[in-house]
Amino acid sequence: MADRSLRGIRLGAQSLQSEEGVVFHERAQHIYSCTSCGRDTTLTFAADAEVPPAWECRTCGAEALLRVGDGTATVDHSGDKTPRSHWDMLLERRTIPELEELLEERLAYVRARRGAGEAVTVDKLSA
Repeated sequence: MADRSLRGIRLGAQSLQSEEGVVFHERAQHIYSCTSCGRDTTLTFAADAEVPPAWECRTCGAEALLRVGDGTATVDHSGDKTPRSHWDMLLERRTIPELEELLEERLAYVRARRGAGEAVTVDKLSA
């Protein structure tokens, strides 16, 4: 029975292709210095690739800047969009006096419900 069994190889352990005739693309190494912990990280990119000016530090997660010569490059964040909060979006739709009026209405409704002894449900609040 053993003489008829098929023998195989481990999956992923060995490649069945050789590296004959393979020409690797030209590479360039770039060093990024972390602004927080000061650690340097060396990354390899293709020689003709556009290198980003900033990279995330592998150890602390802070911004690491591309080192150009002896110094580090600076990144201009003036064009970045600032995230809008829920409050900012609410103020686009309503004014402060309108919000105060709505708050007073809802507080009066909740106080009236508490005084009557009824349980306040989500369906009644949204009405």
